[in-house]
Amino acid sequence: MPEATRPPAVTVVGGGLAGSEAAFQLAERGYEVVLREMRPVRGTPAHKTDRLAELVCSNTFKSTEVTNAHGLLKAEMRALGSLLMRAADAARVPAGSALAVDRDVFSAAVHERVASHPRVRIERGEVTALPSPGIIATGPLTSDALAQAIGARLGVASLAFYDAIAPIVAVESVDETVAFRAARYDKETMSGAGDEGAYLNCPMDRAQYEAFLDALTAADQHHGHEFDAVPYFEGCMPIEEMAKRGRESLRFGPMKPVGLDDPRTGRWAYAVVQLRREDRAGRMWNLVGFQTRLRIPEQQRVFRMIPGLEQAEFLRFGSIHRNSYVNSPASLTPHLSLRDDPRVLFAGQLTGVEGYTESTATGLLAAINLDRLLRGLEPVVPPPTTMLGALYRYMREAEPKHFQPMNANFGLLEELATVPRDKAKKRALYAERALAELASWMTRHDVQPVALDGAASPAADRG
Repeated sequence: MPEATRPPAVTVVGGGLAGSEAAFQLAERGYEVVLREMRPVRGTPAHKTDRLAELVCSNTFKSTEVTNAHGLLKAEMRALGSLLMRAADAARVPAGSALAVDRDVFSAAVHERVASHPRVRIERGEVTALPSPGIIATGPLTSDALAQAIGARLGVASLAFYDAIAPIVAVESVDETVAFRAARYDKETMSGAGDEGAYLNCPMDRAQYEAFLDALTAADQHHGHEFDAVPYFEGCMPIEEMAKRGRESLRFGPMKPVGLDDPRTGRWAYAVVQLRREDRAGRMWNLVGFQTRLRIPEQQRVFRMIPGLEQAEFLRFGSIHRNSYVNSPASLTPHLSLRDDPRVLFAGQLTGVEGYTESTATGLLAAINLDRLLRGLEPVVPPPTTMLGALYRYMREAEPKHFQPMNANFGLLEELATVPRDKAKKRALYAERALAELASWMTRHDVQPVALDGAASPAADRG
C-alpha cells in the first residue's frame, strides 16, 4: 500500500475484553494497532496471568436467549462480527441457557488470535497519557497515573473510584395502589409531568419497618475480592450497614417519612422508601439510598418486603465495589469520545457499563467508530430500539448528578408502539424489532462485520 494511503497507526490501551475486541476489529479493518497492556510489568489485585481478555470474576456472559436483555445484546454483537462472542461460543461449558465458558480456554483463544495478528503489536507497560487516535479501555482497575491523566483532561469530578449502586426496578412491577407519587413537601415535580410527584413512595407502618429491619440486618452479604474493598463514606454507606447503627437510623436517613403525606391516610407513614426516576421515559426507578452489598437472592427477598414492591422486577441489582468510571453524560460525546478530540474514544467498564458483554460491545462499537472517523466519516450509534444503542443513549442522557454504571436491561429500550400484556411476548417483540433495526442501521451506514473465519475482511481493503 503506498505510504500516502496507508491507514494511520492506532493505539488501544487495555488488554481486557473491550480492548481485545477493539484491537482485533481495527486490525481487521487494515490499521496497525499498538495494544498497550501494563501487565505483567505492573500487575493488578485481580489478574493472575498476563493474557489478554482474562476473566477475573465470574465465568459467565449470562443468557444466550434473545428474549433476555443480555442474550439480545449478544445477538447484536454476533451480527456485528464480535471476535469475543465467537471465542466464548467455542469455550462454552454446560450451564443451561447461560453462556458460561472455560475461562482459560477462552482467554487463551482470544490472546492467540489477537497477539498473532500481523497488524497487532503488544507493548507491555503502564500508560500515563491519552493517545490519539486511540481507544482507552482500561476497565475498573485503571492505574492511578492514567486515572489522573483522564481526570485532568475531563475534570476532577468526571472520574469516580468506587461504585455505590442502588437497585433499579421496572415501574410496571410497582404496585401503585400502595406506592404514591409525591415529593417531600411537594417541592419537586417531574419535568413535563404536570403536578405528578417526582418520587414514588412506598410507605411502611411500624410493624412493617421492624420486620424489614430485622431481615435487612440478618441478610447474607457478598464478600468479593480484596480490590473490591472500599472505605465506606457517608455518601456510599450500604443500607445494611446504616441499619446496624441503630433501629431508628434509617428513619432519620434514606427512609425518612417527613414531608410525605400518604394520600390514603393524609398522614406521614412511619417510614418511607423513595424511588427516583432513572430514565427520561419513567420506566426505570432507583431505590434512593439503597446501595448494598447483599447477595442478589437476598436483595430480591428483603427488598420485596417493601410495601408496593412485592412483585418488583429488578432491572439492576445494588452493589458497592472498587471501580473507576467516567461520568459519561457529563464528559463524553454521544459516541463516547473526548469532546475536544473525537478520535480518543472510551470503551468498556470505564464508560459506565456493567458486565462482560456490555464492556465487550462498547469496544466493538468504539473500533467501528474510530475506523469511520479516520476515513472522514461521522461516528454512528445504533438506534435506542437496539440494546447496544439503548446503552449508549443511557450514557448520553442519564442525569450526570446521579450517573451510575448500568447493565443491559429491557427498561433501557425504546418502548413498543403497542405493548402486549404478556411479558414473554413483549420481550420477543423487543428482540425482533432490535435485530431488524440493527440490520437496517448496518446497511444504511455501511457497517460491515469483519471476517472471523480466517478469510480476508472486506473492511480491510477500504484504505
